[in-house]
Amino acid sequence: MSKPMSQKQRPAIKSALLASSAFVAMSMFPGATAQETSSDEGDLTQDVIVVKGIRGSLESALNTKRNASSLIEVIDAEDIGKLPDQNLAEVLENITGIQITRTAGVGTNVQIRGTDDNRTEINGVSTLSSGSGRSGIDFEDVNASIISSVEVTKVPEAKTIEGSVGGTINLKTIRPLELDGLLASARVQGEVNNLSTEGVQPRFSGALGNNWDTQFGDIGFVVSGSYTEQEAVSFRPRADRDNLTTVPGSNPDTFLGIQFLLQEQENDDFETINIASTLEWAPNEEFTFHIDAILNEQERSRDQYRLQASGVSALIDVAIPTSFETVDFGIGTDLGNGPGVIPAALTGSLNVNLAEDDNDPNLRFTTETGSRITTNQVYTLGGNWERDNWRAYAEVSNSRSDTENPTLNTTLNFLNPNAPIGSANDNAVPFIFDLSDEALAFGIDFNDPFAPTPDQLIDPNNVVLDAIQFGANQTRNQETAFRVDLSHDFRDYDTIGDFLTSVDVGYRYNDTSSRFADIDDSFGFSALEDSPNGSLFSELLIQGPDNFDDADGRDLFISNFLLIDPDISFSDPDFVLGVLEEALAANRLLNPTADGALGIDPELDENAFFDVSEKTNSFYAQANFEAGIFRGNLGFRYINTDVNSVAFGPADVNGVRSLVSTTGSYDDVLPRFNLIASPTDNFIIRFGYAEDILRPSFSNLNTGFTFPTSENGAVSLGNAGLVPEEVDSIDLSFEWYFAPASVISIGFFEKDRTNLFVTDFEGALLIDGPTPTGFVTPGGLTRETDPTCPGGGVFNPDVIPNVLGDPDQLGLCVDFSQPANDPAVTTQRGIEVAFQGDLSSFEDRIGFASGFGVVANYTYQEFSGGSNIDTASGRGEQVLGAGASIPEGLLDFSPHSFNITAFYEKYGLSARARYTWRDDFRTNDFGGGANTSGSSTFGFPVVTEARGQLNGSISYAVTERLSVGAEAVNLTKSRIVQRCVTASGPVCFVGFPDRRITFGATYTF
Repeated sequence: MSKPMSQKQRPAIKSALLASSAFVAMSMFPGATAQETSSDEGDLTQDVIVVKGIRGSLESALNTKRNASSLIEVIDAEDIGKLPDQNLAEVLENITGIQITRTAGVGTNVQIRGTDDNRTEINGVSTLSSGSGRSGIDFEDVNASIISSVEVTKVPEAKTIEGSVGGTINLKTIRPLELDGLLASARVQGEVNNLSTEGVQPRFSGALGNNWDTQFGDIGFVVSGSYTEQEAVSFRPRADRDNLTTVPGSNPDTFLGIQFLLQEQENDDFETINIASTLEWAPNEEFTFHIDAILNEQERSRDQYRLQASGVSALIDVAIPTSFETVDFGIGTDLGNGPGVIPAALTGSLNVNLAEDDNDPNLRFTTETGSRITTNQVYTLGGNWERDNWRAYAEVSNSRSDTENPTLNTTLNFLNPNAPIGSANDNAVPFIFDLSDEALAFGIDFNDPFAPTPDQLIDPNNVVLDAIQFGANQTRNQETAFRVDLSHDFRDYDTIGDFLTSVDVGYRYNDTSSRFADIDDSFGFSALEDSPNGSLFSELLIQGPDNFDDADGRDLFISNFLLIDPDISFSDPDFVLGVLEEALAANRLLNPTADGALGIDPELDENAFFDVSEKTNSFYAQANFEAGIFRGNLGFRYINTDVNSVAFGPADVNGVRSLVSTTGSYDDVLPRFNLIASPTDNFIIRFGYAEDILRPSFSNLNTGFTFPTSENGAVSLGNAGLVPEEVDSIDLSFEWYFAPASVISIGFFEKDRTNLFVTDFEGALLIDGPTPTGFVTPGGLTRETDPTCPGGGVFNPDVIPNVLGDPDQLGLCVDFSQPANDPAVTTQRGIEVAFQGDLSSFEDRIGFASGFGVVANYTYQEFSGGSNIDTASGRGEQVLGAGASIPEGLLDFSPHSFNITAFYEKYGLSARARYTWRDDFRTNDFGGGANTSGSSTFGFPVVTEARGQLNGSISYAVTERLSVGAEAVNLTKSRIVQRCVTASGPVCFVGFPDRRITFGATYTF
């Protein structure tokens, strides 16, 4: 698929980049004298931006960690704009205790010590997410090339801003007054993707800056920027085997049959612009002022397709599989083989059986363009004053994240010309499946006499429009903050200065808000005569990609199909909707009894709207001490927060709804203590105790809700009564620095969490039998249509029934979920082990081999406590039995993980290979549009199997100024396997991420 046109032009940021570059370039000419600053290369505590390579960056980072007053981890850039990975999440994965999750192979979420609940800052200033979460900016939105170092605080001090469970991530940019002369660097790269049908994707980045000694004082300016295009592709087949059937005479006679099959390609096209600029001014030795401007803009357009084998459950009692496997859920129904041990379909055919069903199974083609356009801005104005023993710092900042989510999803039904066509908007297509070797493969059974030919599959006359979903959701997040910090140094005092080095106090005020507007509409066709034929909108149709075998070399897949062009759907949705309206009008001329027009009229969903704001006043006091081999700090942080949640209330007697405000407040005192002992010069023992809070996400505070149109979509309710989580942490670590760039460390941590955020879930009842109107569903199971939902769940009047109800009758009882606080205490504890070393000190004995080095770490963690459980629902209740349950625990939590990096740096050559492995974990990151509803996942999160990934890079310094190199992500093309309910349950989803290789050159002027 080709790169979509941008929905909007972005001249402001591009002009800012050009203007900033021009300003610096002009400033290099006469009129100011470049400042000659010197740096002691032996004192690595200075944050001077210099070319230093792998070994130099490791040594600098270790020195920062060693001298820190709390437990932190640091990664410094090896060169200007060159962190060890292209993606920030991948960068953070190098750190002990950090695991990441990926979307279509791109690192998106970071777990510190088993939790996503962390805080992300840029230069110590809050960043905001593109959604309603609290963790900060999306990592795929920031190009690593504009970041000079990354610092992760695992144990906070009193001065550390609250709001994190795992840790605080601070992304640092270049500070111009710390430059040692002119900085000018440019990098040009291209990226190729083994699963992509596109060509090379460009990447450009650079930095320009300097500082000057003028009659007005020292002035410095720096700007770094990047422009990136990237295509991330992942194939994700899905197989639902969540319908238990009994067929007398078969062997076995009771088994899990095929409920649904799906072939999906995730394809995200990224266009990202990043700019980081700083102006610093030191008019004299006492004052320093700075202005920071960080601008990030990302357009992620989705070119995703889904091929659905739908209605296969209609044949579940007659299409006997040719082979089976035994799955062990470990819980639930005892069929004579033990609880939860059930045979499941493995291979077979789903052939057309006109006597059983004249229009099932059927084939559907879906185009999905659920995209995201986000602009992030962080502006900071700050000043520092130092005189004698006093130091003061004041700062005002504004962070903003504006996001639009344009969506135009369209589904086509294939009308098999070789099978009789009825009145329903689908008809029979034969399939063959082979789920062995965790491949989840299926395709057309071309041996069936009813099978369509490849040419028939791509004939516009053989498809009709089935459904449309349109969305233009908007999220606006903003924070304005002011802080002032005051410090007094006591080391010059005769008595008290012997142990009390300084005292810090500070105040911070922030006003944070999140506003979400759900703007959407949908339309579906249940009767064939209402559905326009593809020949009426053929200008929108394209043939889909035929390379689904590129991931694993499979033979069984669907390679011929039609889609409504996703590029046009993203870039010009109005054109697509206009063509479809014309097709409907033409269809009504051909079928005078056809129903209605498209009438897509997106409007604000008042149920889902929310506008939540918070105002927080915080104060801290911290004493810093040093005596003998001991040093550290002791203090507390006091916070007071007022919350105002605005949403639409119930309708009045005239049917009019008004906005209603719900308020609340809370305060906390958070004690924090860090103690560091240095028995020898190279050995450090750290102990830390800290209390923190985690505020609920803005969407969880929402008092509204959304009605999805899918019968398997759960209604999510907010809970304005949520209180923050409380986190008590204890850390103990031992660090031995046995060489300048070498360390061995081991650490122990424990976190007790109270009021953990969990999800209360209630499933809707599934009834074995026809609907009240007498309609018989394909699988024989229906959901209640009584608005009171006596069997559980909540009534959704907007749902369009598919296989669980009469498609001519809108509205079903569906599952619902609501966030809640778990009253029980939960505990996370673990061990972190790290090693870093190289052979550089043996150069005189081993020569070239002295360039080798290793960085490795291992983390073990466990989770206990909590009272919430996940319980089977929907078809899961039919399979596993009512009440089958598992403790909810923590999602995205792996007990074991490790990283090992081998590097070589010598003779201008720099090479690195990093293997990352993490244990299995439970997650709600499903493929193919599935969710935690009782459909497809039995009502449980899925388990992602343990997985390793190999990344690598190599570069060569052609001259002192020019270097060339290449980087590779997922060299071995490791796949992702997800199982339902437990680690031994049936394989539900498989992901095949791409292998991406980036190559290019860097020139330093």
